[in-house]
Amino acid sequence: MGTYLIAHDLGTSGDKATLFSVDGAMLGSTIQSYPANYFNETWVEQNADDWWQAVCDTTKQLIEQTGICAKDIAAVSFSGQMMGCLCLDKEGEPLRPSIIWADQRATEERAKLEAEISQRDFYHITGHRNTPSYGMQKLMWVREHQPDIYRKTAVVVNAKDYIVYKLTGKIYTDPSDANSMACFDLKQCNWSQELISISGIDREKLPDIVPSTHLVGGVTKSAATLTGLYEGTPVVMGGGDGVVANVGCGSIEPGKTYCCLGTSAWITTTTTAPVYDEQMRTVTWAHAVPGLYAPNGTMQYAGGSYSWLKNTICTQESHQAEATKKSPFYYMDQQIGQSPIGSNGVIFLPYLLGERAPRWDPDVRGSWLGIKPENTRGDMLRSVLEGVTMNLSICLDILRQKVPIQEVTVIGGGAKGAVWQQMMADIWNVKVRIPKQLDEAGSMGAAVLAGVGAGVYQDVSAIHQYLAFQGEREPDPQSVQKYLEYKEQFEAFYQALAPVYHQLANVKRG
Repeated sequence: MGTYLIAHDLGTSGDKATLFSVDGAMLGSTIQSYPANYFNETWVEQNADDWWQAVCDTTKQLIEQTGICAKDIAAVSFSGQMMGCLCLDKEGEPLRPSIIWADQRATEERAKLEAEISQRDFYHITGHRNTPSYGMQKLMWVREHQPDIYRKTAVVVNAKDYIVYKLTGKIYTDPSDANSMACFDLKQCNWSQELISISGIDREKLPDIVPSTHLVGGVTKSAATLTGLYEGTPVVMGGGDGVVANVGCGSIEPGKTYCCLGTSAWITTTTTAPVYDEQMRTVTWAHAVPGLYAPNGTMQYAGGSYSWLKNTICTQESHQAEATKKSPFYYMDQQIGQSPIGSNGVIFLPYLLGERAPRWDPDVRGSWLGIKPENTRGDMLRSVLEGVTMNLSICLDILRQKVPIQEVTVIGGGAKGAVWQQMMADIWNVKVRIPKQLDEAGSMGAAVLAGVGAGVYQDVSAIHQYLAFQGEREPDPQSVQKYLEYKEQFEAFYQALAPVYHQLANVKRG
């Protein structure tokens, strides 16, 4: 049995290949970017062969850089972007570029579905709202607008499914990526005949579903030549990136919760049953661990709001940073720390790009409220972080109605700042834990899935060999009480302004 595991994290901007020893130590990592084609305002596509080329190149580079013997690799597995639509012909060749998760073209297809099934019924079958983001709606678009391609399509897959096929010659998907097609029965953990029938897509175009830990097969001779892997190296299915990160953050039993705080952000926990919110504000994914679920609330522009603040309002801090070789966020955090809880009455609604959870409102926009002459620059900056954290708090509170949550592991760029860490602990009223590796949850989760599939580990609890924490923040009881009042104001302001945002959207459309 080999002594190393390779994890590929297939994101929107590139593939990151990471090498781990079986005792959980990260030994090396390399990244290769690939382009995404943004056009027609809401269309986004990628060339699947760019994914494959990146996997070939990063795998070779990783083996060369670390100096290991390819024979010593126990298994390879994947964390991959979800909610895509890649049409393959009967030879396994792409018929067109992949329509990726960010693409929103399938609005008419979403409307056709809603004419046949209510949002509520749709939500209770698959755990998600009916939106243009999902794979089924995108496949319906291909059927309507590119019928020749639809007719030639033998199977529809997501990113990591395609790479597994290129390595092994076998085509499958796992429950998490099947769930991202939105024609998946969450309770039965299989394709939904009802949704397939309503959509009119062909069932035979959907791949068979296997567990994320399923050993698909060995690397073929041709794939070994292209990647530098040893022929026959075990390839384990893996899963969608958001769900694999559950494993990578140790969210593998009920109540274990994590928040990924990047440009967008999400809070996800683990449960033994789907979490259905009466207002459909949160969604539920199939977990990478059989029998478990990953209820989730995803925010559109979280760390993105803070980056926008840096790039537009805080040019002064950026100039300081250039002169001192420090981060602009260092100077921003200094000012935020001087502003009191509640930002001296300033509230920021962090909806610059519309919002998914908990609003599901594409028309809502970012707003500052309560600005007075005595407010400082620090108040304005602090209000942005508080607004993002309060919005995520709404999602967390929905999940708490179904499962006790005492602590949240926070990963991503937003986890770096001490001020924001404490703010999260106080607004969420939980212990916040910060891992040493803030950007490796997907890779560590995929490595553990690889190890389980190859028989290196007994189960996913092996993640505890990988996880180490640099610190934690306890909620301050007095701050928790102060924030309760501001959270009520935050919600009230959004509810009051929602009609105004829709009016503004209509004016723009006119």
